[in-house]
Order: sequence, then structure tokens, then C-alpha cells
Amino acid sequence: MAQPVFYYDLSSPYSYLAAERVDDVLPVRPEWRPIAFGVIVQRVGKVPWSFAEDRSADFEEIARRASERGLPPVRYPEGWPVQTYSIVALRAALAVDDQDDRRAVTRELYRTAFADGRHLADPETVLAEVERAGLDRAAIADAIGSPEIKERLRAQTDAALSRGVTGVPTVAVGEELFWGDDRLDAAAAAGRRR
Repeated sequence: MAQPVFYYDLSSPYSYLAAERVDDVLPVRPEWRPIAFGVIVQRVGKVPWSFAEDRSADFEEIARRASERGLPPVRYPEGWPVQTYSIVALRAALAVDDQDDRRAVTRELYRTAFADGRHLADPETVLAEVERAGLDRAAIADAIGSPEIKERLRAQTDAALSRGVTGVPTVAVGEELFWGDDRLDAAAAAGRRR
């Protein structure tokens, strides 16, 4: 089977939940590909659930899933999602080419946002998590502001949108797209059929 792709954005608690298990659920470990969901929302005119006036059902569902999976209680950074959206964190994850290192950095960033309830909009917080994941803080700090990484994030987001990705997390298995933490098992079944 061709390698699946795991599309995610670091502002998404559902992506956080998926990131904690996607490698174990799919029959082939996916390529982790960060994208700017905020850009996709603007382009397709979508209003995400996190912007709704009453978000209690989603908050309860996320809390339930985290508890069932043995994750710490989910805490949201103050001002989430609008004031905490971070292109810097996405660029930091994208600047890590090695997939195992990208997984490690991404998971540290997710835990900072949704277990510790801290902002990822602060570059120093992002770089501290890069360092905690065992990577070179200075190298990632340089990469975050580089035109190459900025362009790569734009290109990956555009490519995801062209492919039909309109939400995160999404797993692509061949031409099929599975949107949502609750669709990982369906993505795994599709992978086993290939």
C-alpha cells in the first residue's frame, strides 16, 4: 500500500487526539504533513465548530475521548482558537524533515497547547518544545522565518486543498480522504483493502 498522509494543524484538538494514535491505528505509518487550516477555512468559507457560540458538545466529546485514551485532561489556551492560532508552530513542525523527529516535535507542541493549556503563538514557547523534543533550537529558529519554509507551508496547504482536504485531521489513503479523529478506523480499513 502507498504511504497514507496525515494532514493536521496544531490548533485543532481533534488533530491532537488523532496524533496520539494515528501511527498505531493505520496499517502503514503515515507521512505527517502540517497544513494551515486557517487558510483553508478562509478559502472555502467554512465556519469551524470552534467558532460556534455553543461548543459544549464538542468540548465534552474531546474530553471523553482524551479520558478514554488515557490522555491528560484537555486544557485550552486562553483565547483559543482565534488568539492562539500559530503559523510559527506549523512552520517549526514543517522545518523538521525527518518524520520521526516531526512526530516528536508535533506531539510536544500538542501537549503544550492541549495538556498544558499554553499558547503556541509565542515563538519562545514553540522553540522550547523543539528543544524538549531533542532538536536544534537555533536551526529551527532560523528555519521558521525562512522564505523556503514559508513557501513550503503555503504549497502544502494549497496542495491539500486541491486534493479536497477541507478539515483537520484528515488522513489520505490513496485517493480516499477520511476527515476526523473518529474516521481513523475507516482509514485503516481502507488501507488494509489496498
